[in-house]
Amino acid sequence: MSDKNTPSSFTYSVANLKPVDTNQVTVTFPDGAKREFPKGTTGLDIAKGISPSLAKRTVAMALDGEVSDLADPIEHNAAIEFINRDDPRALELIRHDAAHVLAEAVQTLWPGTQVTIGPVIDNGFYYDFFRNEPFTPEDFAAIEKKMREIIARDQPFTKDVWSREKTKQVFRDKGEAFKVELVDAIPGDEPIKIYYQGDWFDLCRGPHMTSTGKIGNAFKLMKVAGAYWRGDANNPMLTRIYGTAFAKQEDLDAYLKQLEEAEKRDHRRLGREMDLFHFQEEAPGSVFWHHKGWTLFQMLENYIRRRQTLAGYHEVNSPQLMDQQLWVTTGHMQTYGENMFMTAKREDDNRVYAIKPMNCPGHVQIFKNGLKSYRELPLKLAEFGKVHRFEPSGAMHGLMRVRGFTQDDAHVFITQEQIADECLAMNNLILSIYKDFGFDDVHIKFSDRPEKRIGDDAVWTIAENALMKTLEATQHAWTLNKGEGAFYGPKLEYTLRDAIGREWQCGTIQVDLNMPGRLGAFYIDEHSNKVTPVMLHRAILGSLERFTGILIEHFAGHFPLWLAPLQAVVTTITSDGDDYAREVVEACRRAGLRVDIDLRNEKINYKVREHSLAKVPALLVVGKKEAENRAVSIRRLGSEGQTVLPLDEALKALADEATPPDIKRARNA
Repeated sequence: MSDKNTPSSFTYSVANLKPVDTNQVTVTFPDGAKREFPKGTTGLDIAKGISPSLAKRTVAMALDGEVSDLADPIEHNAAIEFINRDDPRALELIRHDAAHVLAEAVQTLWPGTQVTIGPVIDNGFYYDFFRNEPFTPEDFAAIEKKMREIIARDQPFTKDVWSREKTKQVFRDKGEAFKVELVDAIPGDEPIKIYYQGDWFDLCRGPHMTSTGKIGNAFKLMKVAGAYWRGDANNPMLTRIYGTAFAKQEDLDAYLKQLEEAEKRDHRRLGREMDLFHFQEEAPGSVFWHHKGWTLFQMLENYIRRRQTLAGYHEVNSPQLMDQQLWVTTGHMQTYGENMFMTAKREDDNRVYAIKPMNCPGHVQIFKNGLKSYRELPLKLAEFGKVHRFEPSGAMHGLMRVRGFTQDDAHVFITQEQIADECLAMNNLILSIYKDFGFDDVHIKFSDRPEKRIGDDAVWTIAENALMKTLEATQHAWTLNKGEGAFYGPKLEYTLRDAIGREWQCGTIQVDLNMPGRLGAFYIDEHSNKVTPVMLHRAILGSLERFTGILIEHFAGHFPLWLAPLQAVVTTITSDGDDYAREVVEACRRAGLRVDIDLRNEKINYKVREHSLAKVPALLVVGKKEAENRAVSIRRLGSEGQTVLPLDEALKALADEATPPDIKRARNA
């Protein structure tokens, strides 16, 4: 409906026939209040209109939840939030701005240095530079001093939009060849944004805070590393400078203290001191387990085996090598092929095989072998499957990132109606297991459909809704991990917080409505129809190698007695106690304790220091007096004192403490 007397800036709403001003936008505030402003009003204008103090402490805004520059014009109706430095969302901005200031400082101190990219990463940021002479940590003091000068100037961040041609010409004239190449990589429909801080400027998508002064001085440069341009070894080598920044100095201090503590707990160092494992070049990314380390590994495996057997799982084992065609059928080859190890064709066997990166296709083959009825569901297949995945050499990191590892993997075949119940049962099992290992702070992430996926959207919706029901039933804290599901289905990811506050993603539950059908799996339902089962993928510890590394660092090698690979050492003060020491060792082993003996002709203080370094939980010291009284003197790791107990009483107490928690619960049930 229109009228020739209606101003051109107005139209009518059909619902209520009231004029709507198309030159106005409606802004909704966090308390639900709505106000109209002229289109193009900036967030800064609105903040100033509310209160000068609000404008002063605001560093950015969020429009409909998306963080934006405070100076951006508002062109459509939107919900607005003002972000100050203490807002958790501001931390990424602080680090992003610090990266820009780092780049300006470097180019000021070393003219001619080319800047490339400087993203925010977990716990900080980095910037890559091209210079004939690489930077070193000795340069940090000068760079940090210059950064503080730039921050103190409190120059505003301002944004300009340039044409593609102008941008390339300006950076070409500046000798910034890498920036010219970056412009070519920006999609044609994206604007070319240039951010200024005073006279210095950079190509950047943004957003930024209002000025350099908002960064503050709670920042620190951390390390340097080499990095090829765009990760390609055929390209020039760059120097990457890593840094971190926080809103408050106390947050930075806490982070640096955490790093210091993490260094003390480094599982690679403790692995050497405790004689657990080693790596060597002949098998990159694969673990050489020593006796004590393998004992710990088997403790984890046996514990999980007991727990999942009690929960109705059947342990199986699938082949390491399978024809590549199987992985084409599952979709792995198309979506995961670059991470898989393949064999070469042989003259006497014209086939290519893949070393399995996952256990799931093998478990489907086991399910398919023989006709299955709906009465057999859920069918729970579990495997401690050794898998291999390619990791770049620079990404490997002790036990935490390897190429060959063991998964406590399981696949549960069910009907669609059983999804919610089985996911809830898995969730409860996972959380109870983490508690046994001392992890009470667990967060769940819900990862929904990724861009690169297989299967129909309708199928994905069914799977995602089922996981959502599980989350509602658990009433456990969770967050959405948008677009991070596996290519075959959505998943729940379980993240543990360790003793010094770091987070580790371990367990997963994944709903797969795709792979069983692609591999031709079916069961016979109550109406004698063939039905494709739903397959739930489940891991609890995830990689046993990685979880071992997490445990070493979580406990700093001071394992609870039930987990300690070596639980006690019987040692003597003088040779007078040697015979009795051998008796004590035999008694300990009969009690089920993992124990060694130390009869060396060394001073007792030397022995105590050595076994403490190896993180032996208990030293049973015996001498002539203990032999006469049939007693032992117990020294616990980390304790200065000692306790003298009759041998039988000491063994009973130690054996009880060394009993795994699941076995102890079963005995007390």
